[in-house]
Amino acid sequence: MTRKPSLLLMLILLLDTEVCQCEDVLVAARMSVDEMNDIPESPADLSVTREQILSAQFECYLKIMYEPPRRDPGPYCNRTWDGWLCWGDSAPGTAFQQCPSYFPDFEPSEIVTKVCDSDGHWFRHPESNRLWSNYTQCSAYTKQKLKLTLVGYYLAIVGNVLSIISLIISICIFSYFKCLSCQRITLHKNMFTSFILNSFAIIGWFYFVIGEQQTGTDSFQVGCKILASLIHYTSCSNFFWMLCEGIYLHTLVIVAVFVGEQQLGWYYVLGWGFPVIPAVMYAVARLLFLDDRCWVMNTNLLYITHGPIYVTLLVNLFFLLNIMRVLITKLRVTHQTESNVYMKAVRATIILVPLLGAQFIVVPLQPSGRFSLAVYELFMNIFVHFQGFLVAVIFCFCNGEVQSALRRKFAQYRGQWRRRRLVTTDSHCTYHTNSSITETSRVTISLEHGSSNTHSLNGRSNGNPCEPEISGEVLQSTEI
Repeated sequence: MTRKPSLLLMLILLLDTEVCQCEDVLVAARMSVDEMNDIPESPADLSVTREQILSAQFECYLKIMYEPPRRDPGPYCNRTWDGWLCWGDSAPGTAFQQCPSYFPDFEPSEIVTKVCDSDGHWFRHPESNRLWSNYTQCSAYTKQKLKLTLVGYYLAIVGNVLSIISLIISICIFSYFKCLSCQRITLHKNMFTSFILNSFAIIGWFYFVIGEQQTGTDSFQVGCKILASLIHYTSCSNFFWMLCEGIYLHTLVIVAVFVGEQQLGWYYVLGWGFPVIPAVMYAVARLLFLDDRCWVMNTNLLYITHGPIYVTLLVNLFFLLNIMRVLITKLRVTHQTESNVYMKAVRATIILVPLLGAQFIVVPLQPSGRFSLAVYELFMNIFVHFQGFLVAVIFCFCNGEVQSALRRKFAQYRGQWRRRRLVTTDSHCTYHTNSSITETSRVTISLEHGSSNTHSLNGRSNGNPCEPEISGEVLQSTEI
C-alpha cells in the first residue's frame, strides 16, 4: 500500500513534458521508496510516520510540476524530493531547511543541509553515489534529549509521590484534630483530594502509557484516552478549588462579615462539577479533530481546558487583592486583631495562586536555545509536579494553628511517657526494697512529685488536645 502512491506519482511525472530534469525526479522518487523502507519499524508510530511522509511527498511533486520554472541565468540545481524533504530550485552553494518531525528522535529546530555543486547538480554521497542530504544534526543531540527526558520523568514521579504523601498526611492532621474543624478546613481537604487524584492520574499516565510497549490494542487506546481526560479534569478541579478558597474568603470578609457558616453546596458544584464541562469538551474535540494515539500530541485544543484555568487565576487574584485592600484599611483605622488573622489567611492564598499558575504564565515565554530550553523544561517539571507538595506545605505544615496543635499533642505524649516511666521505676524500686520502710516512703514522695509536674505540663490530662486555648468558633477566622 505504501508503494502505490510513489509509483503513481512517477507515472504522472513521466507524462508531464514541462519538467526538465525528469531523470533526477525519478531518482528522487525511487529514493523515497527506499528511504521509506528504511524507516524504523515502530508499531506505535510507523503508520503515522508513513502517512506524514507520503503526504509531504505528494505535495512536493505537485510543487515540482506546477510551479513556474526558474528563469535566472547561470547554473542551478533543480527542485527535487530527497525522500523526506522537498527542495526548490537552488543556486550553487548550501541550501538548508528545518528538520522534519516524522520521527521522535528528530529535533525540528535543527537544520538539514543540501549542497548544490557549481555545475548545477546536487551533491552525491561518495560511498553510495546517490543524491544526499545531511540529516545528521536532526538526531545529533538525541542522547542529551534522552537524558533530559529521563530527568523530567524522575522529577515527575518523585514530585507526584511526594505530593501524595504530604497531602495525605495533611488530610489526616486536619481530620484528627477536632479543634481544627471548620468550613475553610473542609475546603482545604477537598482541594487536597483533587491534587491527590491528579497526582495518581499522572503517575498512571507515566506507568501505563509512556512505559507500555504494546500500544496497538484498541482497549489500550481507549484506556489511555480516558486517563488523559481524567488528568485534564483533575487539573481543572485543582484550580477551581483554589477559586473556591478565594470566593470563601471574599464572602467571609467583604460580603458577610457577621454571618456565621456558609452553605458549601455551591462550592462542591464549582469544585467537582464544573470541571467536567471543559474536560468533556476537550475529549469530544480530540475525537473529532485530532484523534491521535493516546492524545499525546500538543495542540491548540488544550485551550479548551487551559482557558477556564486562566479565568480562575485572574478571578482569584482579583478577589484576593480586594480582600487585602479592605483588611489593610481596617488595620489602619481600628487595628483589629480579627483583621490581622484574616490577613494571614489571605497571604497564604495569594502566595499560592501565582505558584500554581506559574506554568501557564511562562508557557508563552518558551525559549528556542538548547540550554535555555532545558532550564525552561526543568522549571516547568518542578512547578507542575510538585504543586501538591507546595499546597500541603503552605496550607498545613506552615500553618500556625496546625503547629500549635502538634506541639500540644507532642507535649501530651511526652508527659504520658514520663508518667509511665516513673510508674515503672516505682514498681521496680518497690520490688527490691519492700523490706525498707524509709525507701518506700521516698519512692512514694518521688512519684507524687512527678505526677504534679506531669499535670502541669499537660494542662488537662483528659481533655481535648486542642482545647486549652482555641474553641471551634474562634477557628472560623484563623489563618488556616
